[in-house]
Amino acid sequence: MSAVTAVPPAANAAALAHFAGRLAFETDVSDVAADLAAAVPGIVVVDSRSRESWEQGHIQGAVHLPTAEIAARAAEVIPAGATVVTYCWGPGCNGATRAALEMAKLGHPVKEMIGGFEYWAREGFPVETPSGVARRPVDALTAPVTGIACAC
Repeated sequence: MSAVTAVPPAANAAALAHFAGRLAFETDVSDVAADLAAAVPGIVVVDSRSRESWEQGHIQGAVHLPTAEIAARAAEVIPAGATVVTYCWGPGCNGATRAALEMAKLGHPVKEMIGGFEYWAREGFPVETPSGVARRPVDALTAPVTGIACAC
């Protein structure tokens, strides 16, 4: 018996709805990096972590808006109609999900950046700290080390 098919795959219509739905709610670090590099208008990247975490390093161009402050401060930092992309530490943290929920409650179109800050840094994208902007070496387990996009 197959461990993979012990529970049969979903029917095609259910699979289409599920995977299309996930893409409506999520984006990844490579797509966010590409949009930031191209200065695509109407996208605001929100770091929902604490001040200490932000200062340790964050995505260059992101807005610091801890989840607990979203209801009170979102109107002053998120332009009307902008698509918000939330992130937190990484896959083991649901802070970006909580921040996305708060943004949705306020009526903002929102996506969660899967992989979070961890995968942003591991894929070698620019990280801003009080000392300036730097890039870490690409982790071969997360992205091609050649710098060529994975094209997935």
